[in-house]
Amino acid sequence: MPDTHIRFDWAIKKLLRNKANFGVLEGFLSELLHFDITIKTLLESEANQETLDDKTNRVDILAETTDGELILIEVQNNPQHDYFHRMLYGASKLVTEYLDKGQEYGQIKKVYSINIVYFNLGMGDDYIYSYRGEFIGANLGDILQPTKTQEFKFHINKVADIFPEYYLLKVRNFKDLAKNPLDEWIYFLKNSDIKAEFSAKGIAEAKEALRVTNLSKQERAAYERYINNKRDEASILSTQELETKWQVEQAEIRGIEKGIRQGKQQGKKEQKIAIARSCREQGLDVETIMKITQLSREEIESL
Repeated sequence: MPDTHIRFDWAIKKLLRNKANFGVLEGFLSELLHFDITIKTLLESEANQETLDDKTNRVDILAETTDGELILIEVQNNPQHDYFHRMLYGASKLVTEYLDKGQEYGQIKKVYSINIVYFNLGMGDDYIYSYRGEFIGANLGDILQPTKTQEFKFHINKVADIFPEYYLLKVRNFKDLAKNPLDEWIYFLKNSDIKAEFSAKGIAEAKEALRVTNLSKQERAAYERYINNKRDEASILSTQELETKWQVEQAEIRGIEKGIRQGKQQGKKEQKIAIARSCREQGLDVETIMKITQLSREEIESL
């Protein structure tokens, strides 16, 4: 195996849960969210317990910042049509899981849902999407603002600061041209490679901590198995996509051929009707016209 870097999803499973490597996640999140992130601890929740199994195609990690905010990072490799709904469910679960019984609603933690997908989700050509909900006036178009009391009590600048924020990274849409620090992270997420000139926050830590050559012999063997499994999965998905495309193309071809046959048949019938009409104008009887055109009596008499 060449001296490259570990895939981000495997790193989440095995390496980034180590406090010593928090700098990698902090750098990535700081570039994505555009403010400095410091991770206090990693948490387990109902939303991410199932991801410890190496065989799953979804991996995630739940972090709590020093400000008490929650950040859920999910990586999804295989297509999932209801993934938007899954994003909503995951963030909603965190809102309720971390509000203790008897606590007032003002204690709800801010949730950031970071979703890295390696398949085409929705219709859009960009590779970074974000959703930060605002309440917008239906008539005036103004954005609903918190009162000064709410700003002071809940430490917010706008109402949207209370609600979950969603970030969607469609990695396959990235064109491998890093124009800014966040693009450097996207490049790594797509290619598992960090170029020497990259300087984004946390990227230097990632370059050292996530080298394949840093793995122990046992870890290296486990990682190679993981990569081979991913290659097999990618091959199966590629085959399924190819077969689906072929079936669609064949259905389209059959539809075209059927249309041509119907067109020809329709043309022949129109020709027979024209002949029958001409025969009737010449005064031929219906029986004779039936023999000439192979049309039914009803068809001829309806002319």
